[in-house]
Amino acid sequence: MLQHNDDTELRAWLQKLPKAELHLHIEGTLEPEMMFEFARRNRVALPYSNVESVRAAYQFTNLQSFLDLYYAGAGVLQTEQDFYELAIAYWRRARADGVVHAEIMFDPQTHTHRGIALETVFAGLARALREVRDTWGVSTSLLLSFLRHLSEDDAFATLEAALPLRSAYRDLWIGVGLDSAERGNPPEKFARVYQRCAELGFKRVAHAGEEGPAQYVRDTLDILGADRIDHGVQSSEDTQLMGEIIRRRIPLTVCPLSNLKLGVFKDLHEHNLARMLRAGVAVTINSDDPAYFGGYVLDNYVATALALDLSHDELLTLVANSLNAAFLPATDKTRLLDRLAHEASQS
Repeated sequence: MLQHNDDTELRAWLQKLPKAELHLHIEGTLEPEMMFEFARRNRVALPYSNVESVRAAYQFTNLQSFLDLYYAGAGVLQTEQDFYELAIAYWRRARADGVVHAEIMFDPQTHTHRGIALETVFAGLARALREVRDTWGVSTSLLLSFLRHLSEDDAFATLEAALPLRSAYRDLWIGVGLDSAERGNPPEKFARVYQRCAELGFKRVAHAGEEGPAQYVRDTLDILGADRIDHGVQSSEDTQLMGEIIRRRIPLTVCPLSNLKLGVFKDLHEHNLARMLRAGVAVTINSDDPAYFGGYVLDNYVATALALDLSHDELLTLVANSLNAAFLPATDKTRLLDRLAHEASQS
């Protein structure tokens, strides 16, 4: 049994466990150093004088204050090479954290509204993901995410623009998601576009119950037909909903350090992840926008384990949940779960 007061030993043990990361926005991996590098290369003016001033701006009060900086930072992403380098940099960190599978969200509207061609975004990300897949033996895929503060018509236009590219990226583009400002943008706003995505055979995920109420989680399941809920921490407000999530084994892709940074919980010790896990919810741990929230996936595991006094078995369950919740063929899941069992037996 690991002693949680030795976070070096805990980190080393957790690092060895093969994990899936299921809630990761590639634009949210843009570290300040890379932001300035791309800005210089692409001659984009930033409202910050140096890296330190960017980091000083990372004192968010809520989701919207983060999004304002997030969209400003994304403005430096201009070329296929930018998206390639961004994705490679993420995977270097993820691999070092023991990630063996990642389902990466990207926000086309953030870029197309700036005049960046959708093909440029796809091409850069795909080149990186195919490279790491072929070189490092990891698996990875893409979830095209709609921005919920924009209209459903805009989401439809984005989907229709992307569909001609589907055949070229069929090995990577497996599903769709819904992110950005939750308040005032309920799930039903996107009912028709999600129905269309279901007809097209896409996997469907959506942010719900981060800042929005438990009802948004219920509506995301019932109206959007989501296979997985991103965040979902407000589900605990509704006992009946919690029972349904447990019964249906709906995975929640929880992002503890993100929740802390955005004030969803004032202290990590107050987070409800452990309570949901112990109740039987298929909780997973992820990093969300790690460049902005102070930690990649291993940092999230370690910080959460220490704050909530998670046991050895509970941490193994969280890792197993991530593999089981992935959009992978059953044979691949079995292989990774066997690998996890082997690593666990060595501790």
